[in-house]
Amino acid sequence: MSETESSSSAAAPAATPAPAVATERKPRRLRGHKKGAVTCCVASSARPGVIASSGEDGCLCWFDLRAKDVPFTIEAANKPISSICFKPGNEDFVYASAGNEILSFDVRMGPQSKPLETYNYNRDEINQIAVTSKGFLAAADDSGDVKIVNTIQKCLYKRLREAHTSICSSVQFIPWRPWTAITGGLDSKLAAWDFSKGRTLFSIDYGSPELQNGSSSGSTGQCFNPAFVHSVAVSEEGILGGLYKVCAVARGDGAVDVVDLEYELAPARSKGPPRATTSIMSSKRTELGDGSSNQSQVKRIHLDYTMGGHTAAVSCVAFSAFGEKGKFLVSGGNDASVKIWDWSKGFSSETNSNAELVLDIDVKKKVNWLCTTPTDSDNLIVCDTSKVVKVFDFR
Repeated sequence: MSETESSSSAAAPAATPAPAVATERKPRRLRGHKKGAVTCCVASSARPGVIASSGEDGCLCWFDLRAKDVPFTIEAANKPISSICFKPGNEDFVYASAGNEILSFDVRMGPQSKPLETYNYNRDEINQIAVTSKGFLAAADDSGDVKIVNTIQKCLYKRLREAHTSICSSVQFIPWRPWTAITGGLDSKLAAWDFSKGRTLFSIDYGSPELQNGSSSGSTGQCFNPAFVHSVAVSEEGILGGLYKVCAVARGDGAVDVVDLEYELAPARSKGPPRATTSIMSSKRTELGDGSSNQSQVKRIHLDYTMGGHTAAVSCVAFSAFGEKGKFLVSGGNDASVKIWDWSKGFSSETNSNAELVLDIDVKKKVNWLCTTPTDSDNLIVCDTSKVVKVFDFR
């Protein structure tokens, strides 16, 4: 998280008033970590209301939002834990990255749980991990590489390299494409991979003059920081009636992009020229027409300060698990704010339809990570630079 924290000092105030007024909400505070910042949180899919968090204290904490007390804490490592994830299909198992290691735990063992497996294939410090139901575990590290581990055969499966020239900050698998992963880095690049072959399918360079010149953050400026990719979120399959298969990108210049993955992956299937190099970003969206004069299809939207967005680096993005799943996009940033967007309107071909900022929450501290979960109410879980996990509900 240090890269996003250090970049916020160069931020300039927004020049345009936000359409949504920042609100102060009193959160519920979950205490379990001993010291330092809470670095990551994940919500259980199988057990609504159950949250796992990791911290700089090397601990993993389990919280049940239906209870008052912390169920248990695992002292997982003697160094900060950068990322955690549940094993899809069997959430009794959790993976955590600490330094250049990945550890797995059986949470049924409670506080006495010891690492079941340890993987040491990464050369440098790991920033994020992700795992598939088929047992493939991805780890993005400071060298710019991503290591794919086969946890069933317990061996290194593939090394994804050369797409990123700087720190690889984020990695996610694409659930509806079993052999595809997507990565982001502090070289301002977003890359999609066929990890079975170890090759890139497409790459978007947010630092290129073409994309910067077409973006409002490259002109009068909300933020002088580069468009580093700090976080990537991939939508679940079938959200909003199956109409959208997208990813969201948290950028260091304060913007959030939403990209139509199926459109970007189309050149890889047809072996045509990459479309990412020919599109220009507008302040709100990119419209790539189908050739007719009266119809256009929006394939990327751009959520920035002109719409009430962030005025410093965006550290994390997530699609909502509450309400109609995936309807809202949640972003957190170094401006100590969380934004909730009704993003799908930006993909409409209607002339006056744009993505909207529906809620702006002042959380007082820089956001490290966030996630959402449904219980009796709709919950937003925020990890910031304190040792306390904060829960905002929208009942």
